Amino acid sequence: MEQRQAGGSGLWVSRTALGTMTWGKDTSEEEAGDQLTSFVDAGGTLVDTADIYTGGHSERMIGRLLTGVIRRDDVIIATKAGHTPEGYRPCDTSRRHLLASLDASLRRLRTDYIDLWQLHVHDPDTPPAETLAAMDTAVASGKVRYIGVGGLAAWQFATYATWQQAAPGGGRAPVITTGTEYSLLNRGAEHDLLPAAVDRGAGVIAWSALGRGVLSAKYRNGVPEGSRAALPHMAAYVEPYLDERSRRIVESVCTAADGLGVSPLAVALSWVRDRPGVTSAVVGPRTAAQLDDVLAAEDVELPREIREALDDASSAPMR
Repeated sequence: MEQRQAGGSGLWVSRTALGTMTWGKDTSEEEAGDQLTSFVDAGGTLVDTADIYTGGHSERMIGRLLTGVIRRDDVIIATKAGHTPEGYRPCDTSRRHLLASLDASLRRLRTDYIDLWQLHVHDPDTPPAETLAAMDTAVASGKVRYIGVGGLAAWQFATYATWQQAAPGGGRAPVITTGTEYSLLNRGAEHDLLPAAVDRGAGVIAWSALGRGVLSAKYRNGVPEGSRAALPHMAAYVEPYLDERSRRIVESVCTAADGLGVSPLAVALSWVRDRPGVTSAVVGPRTAAQLDDVLAAEDVELPREIREALDDASSAPMR
């Protein structure tokens, strides 16, 4: 699997990342172990999680797999902090909360360090200087190798990235990545966040690269039993992309797939994975069979004509 430089840093990651949002709830530990083994065997390195995924069970599961299934050095662990669903406010990026969250993630992951530690959200009640100073402390302590951000508007990302670059002598850890939802069904990041990331020398980690599973074309004829849209706790997550606009885009993807003799998933993933500024595209398969479909798409490169046709088909804004 192709490895790409994360922003202007010395960190290189696989251009497809293994997302683990469902691990510990919809994905069992046995299935997760099979996925992780297949992913690493295929040359994948970037494993994406967060402290709130399945109440911390995603990190715990990864931690157990790191000590029993694969070697720690085989993967780049990216986790996130900042959401506080059980707290008195929805997010907290204060020094107190972030450093406590980091230690908790390290315990769950059973590791001494996080390769890429990311803000999961913007906290309007904490000064960015405090938040970023805490992240610098984490890097200086050796508990974190690199820092990133996510879930930010372009102006918020620019504030964080510029603050870190403004220190005399480069004494602060640079923001090397920014995470955002990005796919043929959601191209909002192109308006301002992607240009801002390129300008600040950061790479984009595109999550929900398959449009929350819709771009696999599994919903062309309704909602299959056992799919995410059929699960009570996930239906609201998928529903926004089951509209008429999304249906038309999926049909364009299927037309391209038929012409190339590949799967719709391969077309959709190749499109976002190779967009300018994208370092890695995150996919979240629930089963090993779904991951096999993702890995089979690794060698698919879209011809310019098909890429441009998909650009046109998906250019209408989301309502």
